[in-house]
Amino acid sequence: MGNIKKSLAELAEYLDAELVGDANHIISGIADLQTANSAELSFINQESYAQYLAQCKSGAVILSCDFADKYSGNKLIVKNTYLAYAKVSALFESLSVLASGAHPSAVIAASAKIDASAAIGANCVIGENATIGAGAKLYPGVVVGDRASIGDNTLIHPNAVIYHGVALGKNCIVHSGTVLGSDGFGFAPVRGGWEKIHQLGAVVIGDNVEIGSNCSIDRGALGDTVIGDNVIIDNLVHIAHNVKIGKGSAIAGCVGIAGSATLGEGCTVAGAVAINGHITIANNTHFHGGTIVTKGNTEPGVFASAPPQQDVKKWRRNSVRYTQLDDMSSRIRQLEKQLQALMAQNQTDER
Repeated sequence: MGNIKKSLAELAEYLDAELVGDANHIISGIADLQTANSAELSFINQESYAQYLAQCKSGAVILSCDFADKYSGNKLIVKNTYLAYAKVSALFESLSVLASGAHPSAVIAASAKIDASAAIGANCVIGENATIGAGAKLYPGVVVGDRASIGDNTLIHPNAVIYHGVALGKNCIVHSGTVLGSDGFGFAPVRGGWEKIHQLGAVVIGDNVEIGSNCSIDRGALGDTVIGDNVIIDNLVHIAHNVKIGKGSAIAGCVGIAGSATLGEGCTVAGAVAINGHITIANNTHFHGGTIVTKGNTEPGVFASAPPQQDVKKWRRNSVRYTQLDDMSSRIRQLEKQLQALMAQNQTDER
């Protein structure tokens, strides 16, 4: 975690926390309740972890009032423990420092506009008329294409590729292996093959967006693919051409979103969800993991599909029954018609 050292008094002020214990105790890192030592900080926000408090050797624990009486050591009492943990984690960030200026091995076009405070790592390539904002950091091997723009204080990890014309906002993070602006999957069928449809749009990404490793966000076919402010995207996500993602949405790993789909604001998409193209998802919609989204919705909601894990013998039986559903449905409709006819006949007889 580097050489960062903070007293509990400093941490309490930083987190606006109530400190119980030794204000001068020094913290130099963060660890979980089971492994932390006296120089490390821990946190708890779930009842299932309370069992570890009695044996915890942490220098201090971040906790809420609900857990305060269960721990006798140094503690920082806050309203939202997970948020406090997120904030304090920034103090102990171990990412290597990248000095301002360009590494001698970087290849930078003469027409590129790079703020003097930006940092350009080894073997980066920056194209014609590209723009790199103040405080931006490009770690080794990053490629920024012609006319692309990188906003102020945006951090791009090694070997990410930003294609031509892509606009990336302020305070963003792009992780290694991610490609922004690759061609969308557009082809016209011709006899014996396919005619490529050249993708003439771009990708426009807002401010405070984080994109995980090995993601692919395709450029638009004509208009742009657009990612709103404050969106977070996990690893191994594919976002196809002309997709629109509203601000504040969160997308977990292995999600695929097909072309021209629109995801509203404040949505959450759990792992391995597949979203069909040309549909619109309402604001504040939430999808459970593995959901196959075939149609849009106009009202917020929580949706799930695909059966949960089950014993393989039961799964085989249910799979067979699934193939029989159409026949069963036909038989049920026939029985309903027969029942309706019988009831009608009984009513006639009673008259």
